[in-house]
Amino acid sequence: MENEKLNKDFTEALKENSEKKYDMILVIVNKGYTDLVMEAARRNGARGGTIMTARGTGNPSIEKFYQVTITPEKEIVLILVDRMITDKVLKAVYDSSGLQTPGQGIAFAIPAGRTAGLTATLKEAEDEAKESQEEAK
Repeated sequence: MENEKLNKDFTEALKENSEKKYDMILVIVNKGYTDLVMEAARRNGARGGTIMTARGTGNPSIEKFYQVTITPEKEIVLILVDRMITDKVLKAVYDSSGLQTPGQGIAFAIPAGRTAGLTATLKEAEDEAKESQEEAK
């Protein structure tokens, strides 16, 4: 009986969130730049993110071509945002964290399919996204 209730709750959470479209922004930067990434993302409507440590494999031909050393110690920032503000957040992250510098990092977004466990209500997130868009105008 309890398992049936959990399945129902989960199904309702998926249904509630399925009406809203989200993107997962992934930002891979050299170690120590995640604060810049998150500050820019928050200023532009993101609510938070998750930071993971990683190690890049590097590409000797790119290092030689650009004449830069690619730092192997990386950090990955995962940011789930309302699709309405994805481009704004990506641009802010790009501008503020030096991604235009070769070897500094990359950022990209992918559609997030089904979501569950979002702590903010859809109404709160929608209101924040709309406010963020209005401020951009």
